[in-house]
Amino acid sequence: MDNNHGINEHSKEKQLADFRVDHSGEILTTNQGVRVSHTDDSLKAGSRGPTLMEDFHFREKMMHFDHERIPERAVHARGFGAHGYFQVYEPMTEYTKAEFLQDPNVKTPVFVRFSTVVGSRGSADTVRDVRGFATKFYTGDGNYDLVANNIPVFFIQDAIKFPDVIHAIKPEPHNEIPQASSAHDTFWDFVVSTPETAHMVMWLMSDRAIPRSFRMMEGFGVNTFRFVNDQGKARFVKFHWKPKLGVHSLVWDEAQKIAGKSPDFHRRDLWDAIEMGDYPEYELGVQMLDEESEFKFDFDILDATKIWPEEQVAVKIIGNMVLNRNVDNFFAETEQVAFHPGHVVSGIDFSNDPLLQGRLFSYLDTQLIRLGGPNFHEIPINRPLAPVHNNQRDGYHRMAIDRGVVAYSPNQIQKNTPQPAPDTEHGYLHYAEKVDGRKIRERSESFKDFYRQATLFWNSMSITEKQHIIDAFIFEVGNVLDKSIKQRVVDMFNNVDSDLAKQIAIGVGANPPAQPGQTGVTASSPAVSQEKTLKSPRTRKVGILAENGFNFAEIIQIMQALKEAGVKCEIISKNLGKITSADGQQLDVMRNYHTGSSVIYDAVYVTGGRQCVDILLSQKESKHFVNEAFKHFKTIGATNEGIDLLAASEIGDAPFAAGVVTIRNATDFNNFNQKFIEAIAQHRHWDR
Repeated sequence: MDNNHGINEHSKEKQLADFRVDHSGEILTTNQGVRVSHTDDSLKAGSRGPTLMEDFHFREKMMHFDHERIPERAVHARGFGAHGYFQVYEPMTEYTKAEFLQDPNVKTPVFVRFSTVVGSRGSADTVRDVRGFATKFYTGDGNYDLVANNIPVFFIQDAIKFPDVIHAIKPEPHNEIPQASSAHDTFWDFVVSTPETAHMVMWLMSDRAIPRSFRMMEGFGVNTFRFVNDQGKARFVKFHWKPKLGVHSLVWDEAQKIAGKSPDFHRRDLWDAIEMGDYPEYELGVQMLDEESEFKFDFDILDATKIWPEEQVAVKIIGNMVLNRNVDNFFAETEQVAFHPGHVVSGIDFSNDPLLQGRLFSYLDTQLIRLGGPNFHEIPINRPLAPVHNNQRDGYHRMAIDRGVVAYSPNQIQKNTPQPAPDTEHGYLHYAEKVDGRKIRERSESFKDFYRQATLFWNSMSITEKQHIIDAFIFEVGNVLDKSIKQRVVDMFNNVDSDLAKQIAIGVGANPPAQPGQTGVTASSPAVSQEKTLKSPRTRKVGILAENGFNFAEIIQIMQALKEAGVKCEIISKNLGKITSADGQQLDVMRNYHTGSSVIYDAVYVTGGRQCVDILLSQKESKHFVNEAFKHFKTIGATNEGIDLLAASEIGDAPFAAGVVTIRNATDFNNFNQKFIEAIAQHRHWDR
């Protein structure tokens, strides 16, 4: 390999630098560079006369404003992106000739866009939904797009049904309600009419659909692709992103409240983490299967509604991605970035997965309408770092100024250039798969098992996770108006698990199933449960409740201990400004109870100081703050007099409840600090 063709992690940033413009201190001009002398009034025939058509500045300014918005994405409209780099851990030569997966010393630039699927651009971040996790690799062999979701399966098996599932899950057309939600009749009507959705719906009702942050969710390529090596040997492959902070979620009540109090919760979380240097990291893993193993499982490996259980096909971790730079302009980068599963590089190829085959058409077709024509690849964020030479010309928004008279092949004038790459130059060669069959609209019999993996997922959940799934079904189906659809949901998911169906029936007022359904699946896949995920206190946020008269030494030592553990903290008080300690020292209040709700923190700490705690005890807001954190199973800490606030809350006389860490009459807090930080790392304390 040739060291990524001179491309490194800074290459994309340097390329984008050519398009950045700083307008501060400059003279106002038109888009043609003509200096403007006045921009507050249009050109008129007299001060009260009609506006003149010859006012080119007005017409250009208004025309551009009228066209500032491009059509939002039909799905994944609400997104947020960041730049970074990817490094492979070791050469993957045995498996693929993809050049960016060979040299561990090369940092390949990437751009990642996270998104929700259903809602519009203006919807909230924390709705129950699938999350997109799309990565553009700017490799020396061209751009490679790994277009992933945070759930490893999909609703449907064949792309021809994609318009149907999206039409069903979007707001109902007669009243455009509900926004960014699947809790309505048309979606559940589609579900009960399409049993292949069962597995995906189980994931959608699980905690996976309400992630704590983009930094704490997995990404999955969903479809089956191929790796192809230099010898032409192919392996089936599925892609995984594993977050180094573990996989963590919100609770539903918390997610709903955040949607109102901080609708940009996930956006702000990602932006702030990068700005503070807490760069999100994800490891890239692959599941690989030799082609000889294609039919050895009790499911079809090309079925996008199925996982390859990690206990049967291990995930090989092959590299690491770091997101270390926020965008300069949301529209120019995040909104205009164009992903497409068909953007592959030599060494990565496709399978016959019918969902993937349809995506290869759909994504490209979508960009043509959204971004105004065939030249969207010339927009800076989409522009490859690898050189581009071909005979494609003109079209809307052409940026390149093509020189010469030749725009065809073969030719003699230009010595038949640009010409196809020889084998030594990484020319893309499609895998020579033998294909033989009649033209027919038919689904393989191997795709017609709709419930077994849904049962496998259910079996894999902890008691707490199962209860969350039941609660989600009750909320979602409880919002369905058609009673017959509610009953059909119960009957359908009786095929997954009869106890699940009974609980849904009780919650939504339907009849329990007359006979228990049975798939016969007793196995589980522990890898799909979040219970045993990585746990770390790093980047968690603690809200510190304090008022005038706080113990300065006490609060400073806990803040320092949290900082050393990589935990962020903010002081919350009744009013913004400064608070003064019992010994006359001051600290800045970062949030008040209007701007610093409990739901935006991972843990709460109540500091000591008699006067401080007496004030807290007189405030209903401070008690609500603690009560809500306790309700959401978060870590709660208190020292000395601060314990009195917990005693006056719903925690009451249960200071030893799981995740409640206290110490009284103490001046040495080392043991408290350690236990408090360890408790924060647990994320939630379901035992209480």
